[in-house]
Amino acid sequence: MDVTITTGTGATDQDRKTPGRPRSARADEAIIEATLDLLASGTPVEALSIEAVAARAGVGKATIYRRWANKEQLIVDAVASIKGEAPAIVGTSVRDDLIALLRPIGQMRKNRFGMIMPCLLGELRRNPELARSYSKLTEPRRELLREVIRRGISTGELRADLDVEVAAAMLTAPLILQGMIAGNPALEGVDLPAKMVDLLLATPAGAAPPPAN
Repeated sequence: MDVTITTGTGATDQDRKTPGRPRSARADEAIIEATLDLLASGTPVEALSIEAVAARAGVGKATIYRRWANKEQLIVDAVASIKGEAPAIVGTSVRDDLIALLRPIGQMRKNRFGMIMPCLLGELRRNPELARSYSKLTEPRRELLREVIRRGISTGELRADLDVEVAAAMLTAPLILQGMIAGNPALEGVDLPAKMVDLLLATPAGAAPPPAN
């Protein structure tokens, strides 16, 4: 498995090397995989321990602490390793770009990321440090969504008085609910990202500009 690992503080693998024995990429991957396996199996974040990760990865606790200062940084880096890059946006259609950005959210129930995120939700509310670190991971994608909405406003594809933050929340929150918390069986097989975008764009009461006189 090819895993790109960064730290919660933004340092690269090379940045964090210290004098002495060289770091083992195999150990890095084993620690990340062990963390993901424990979370995917339903281990709550508050119950996840460095000891359990070390035992599953077959390394000592000191090996983990040489790489990550605390559990929160390890969890964020583990989640980042499977989150992947943000989708490319073409820039020719606000509708198509919005759907492209939302589609990975709509597919969460089918992948490992979607299995893990329910374990994180409660802890993100209780643990400010974890919330701050996770926000740094998700903010670039949120900003991409804002950029597409702002572009639509500037080109006239979206109404001029549209609240960017509210529109972004309206598009993402239902997908998160469907994907991670309480999926509605009636929506199985529905292209929900496309339906959500089309509904928002359908009328001036949503995001569409008013009809020309």
